Amino acid sequence: MLGYYKTVGKFATGKSMTLILFFIIILLSLVILALVVLVRKEAGTHGMSAKEEFAGICASALDKTVRKKKNKEKALAFIRERASASNEEIRRHLGVSSRSVVNYLDDLEKEGKVEQIGSVGQGVIYRPK
Repeated sequence: MLGYYKTVGKFATGKSMTLILFFIIILLSLVILALVVLVRKEAGTHGMSAKEEFAGICASALDKTVRKKKNKEKALAFIRERASASNEEIRRHLGVSSRSVVNYLDDLEKEGKVEQIGSVGQGVIYRPK
């Protein structure tokens, strides 16, 4: 029984490591190939090249970041204009979800531009610092 474990242990350090590495390389190549095929197929459904599809994804992420920055600026201006505002008032003003407003206000709070008055619920308002 002891001889069996020694043989298996020796085999695992030599040839099998090479086989495992080879298998991982083949597997990664297949994953990359599948992604390329998927992107080309998706690009074809939109009448684009794969490069344009990747660029579209990047542009979409950039657009989202720009929109978030603009909405944060609008929220801050709204709070300054009114001296204070609730999440609901800001949500109606911006036309976005309550969760988006929470994210904007959390960022503004971390940046030291607004302060939260109250702890939870509808009684919470935000004031400029």
